Amino acid sequence: MTASHLAFVFPGQGSQSLGMLGELAAQYPIVVDTFAEASDGAGVDLWALAQQGPEVELGRTEFTQPALLAAGVAVWRAWQQRGGARPAVLAGHSLGEYTALVAADALSLADGARLVRLRGQLMQDAAPAGTGAMAAVIGAEDAMVEALCRDVSADTSVVVPANFNSPGQVVIGGHADAVDRAIALLGERGVRKVVKLAVSVPSHTPLMREAADRLADAMSAIAWQAPALPVVQNVDAAVHDEVAAVRDALVRQLYLPVQWTRCVEALAARGTTRIAECGPGKVLAGLVKRIDKSIEARALGQPADFDAALADWAA
Repeated sequence: MTASHLAFVFPGQGSQSLGMLGELAAQYPIVVDTFAEASDGAGVDLWALAQQGPEVELGRTEFTQPALLAAGVAVWRAWQQRGGARPAVLAGHSLGEYTALVAADALSLADGARLVRLRGQLMQDAAPAGTGAMAAVIGAEDAMVEALCRDVSADTSVVVPANFNSPGQVVIGGHADAVDRAIALLGERGVRKVVKLAVSVPSHTPLMREAADRLADAMSAIAWQAPALPVVQNVDAAVHDEVAAVRDALVRQLYLPVQWTRCVEALAARGTTRIAECGPGKVLAGLVKRIDKSIEARALGQPADFDAALADWAA
């Protein structure tokens, strides 16, 4: 039974951790089976990597992306296997948008894993180590951050908002020197907190335009279907029904900002009152609570949390 008030969301990079979903897998063998299926597509043993590392390898973008895709789909399948309520709508943050589309049967898990590993490789190639940077800006108005980024950017050195994560939390990214200029100016303007992130790839910035073009070519070689469930996409906080529009939104997502605040607002506008974070970690559940306190948000990555949600949210 579909629960009209329920949405599932899928996390992106940063939610991975060594040993992720190990406890859930002990209770639900479908978790390991799902990782095996994704491994066939990605060409690497994702379960071994997720459980045993080495951690530096799990943190490499080309491996992080298929591992998190597998993790999100694994929790989704365990939920379905247990007869959990079917959500009315899905969304995902950055990479998590691909997980949402696999869950919605828009593409197969193996194809999705192959595609996101390539996505990670293309992103790294587009911005060699040291070229780009990102920073989280806490406690500033979105409009102020946007205007400041425009002020410090030059033709060959740009910084832009990359993620609008919640009110008062914006991630900026771009060329490393431009990010440093923005950080200094934000400090001068009294912004409460700016944290440089330990990432080498400035996702969702113009530095990813070439990678996006190459990703679009790869997408055309994959079999796609119209999503069986509506998926609110990052780039415009809209649901797209046609395959061409879904793919176009995915391509633009790589070099334009993730509109996560607007995505959660769009879920609320569709009647969502409960949101389940489907994967490891609790990042998105925390963001949801900051965006709309009236929405009940839970993470499903631990067995106790998973079982409690099954019981409390029975269709």
